[in-house]
Amino acid sequence: MKELVEVIAKSLVDNPDEVEVTEKQSGKALVLELKVAPSDMGKVIGKQGRIAKAIRSVVKAAASRDDQKVIVDILQ
Repeated sequence: MKELVEVIAKSLVDNPDEVEVTEKQSGKALVLELKVAPSDMGKVIGKQGRIAKAIRSVVKAAASRDDQKVIVDILQ
């Protein structure tokens, strides 16, 4: 899942070198924390959060194959 979020985020931003994804286990859920450069924050979130929602939907669909719960957090 980490690689999936990383690939999606790197394709969206201007500074792909600054994309960082960390995994944390929180109970039964896997939490993926996405950090990007401050100038790229808007590109990852999108207007009214549409791109962020789309990223979460894709990850949720991929995780459902493995019966996992995955949460994607976008950090500053």
